[in-house]
Amino acid sequence: MLICLLLPWLLRRPLLCLLFGYQLHPTSRIGFSLIMPDHLIMEADSRIGNLTVCKNIHKLHLSERATIGNLNWITGYPKDGTKHFTHQEERRPEFILGEHAAITNRHLIDCTNSITIGSFTIVAGFQSQMITHSIDLEECRQSSNPISIGKYCFVGSNSVLLGGSSLPDFSVLGANSFLSKSFTDSYYLYAGVPARPVKELPQSFKYFQRKVGFVD
Repeated sequence: MLICLLLPWLLRRPLLCLLFGYQLHPTSRIGFSLIMPDHLIMEADSRIGNLTVCKNIHKLHLSERATIGNLNWITGYPKDGTKHFTHQEERRPEFILGEHAAITNRHLIDCTNSITIGSFTIVAGFQSQMITHSIDLEECRQSSNPISIGKYCFVGSNSVLLGGSSLPDFSVLGANSFLSKSFTDSYYLYAGVPARPVKELPQSFKYFQRKVGFVD
């Protein structure tokens, strides 16, 4: 993998497919980043930037035109790990991005359990954290829960999302918010510590209607 990292992308892509069985569309691209999931799927025009690390997860899947920016840290606990999480046989350490979804720069993403991000959603700004595992104090053991972010969402800078939390479609999570539970009502601004619905949003917002993920 380290040798592959030094090669130009035109040589690196087919070598990664050959050696690791990755599914990388000819128009996909990975910058100078160390990407080492067990399974990697990158659909048409998907992108991973520079100095991003992805390790110890079962699957990373970028749908068409999905992007992960620079200096992100994506990690988890392996699916076949024997020390922790043995009570969670259905645990899926994976990171799934929908079409046109985007992770910007310098975020920390813990995929000990699954994280799914819907199409046209942007995790914006810097230094947000998604943490799917913690210590179960009652049972005194490590445990994990998935995180779900719907389609056409906007996650503000420096937010924290915990395992078991869910942000519904067409929602905004305000900057510096702490999301620790599952919500179901769309077209709301959720904000605060802990996050709660604070304002209903018009369905007419152009952000919720765009056909291209990138915002000028």
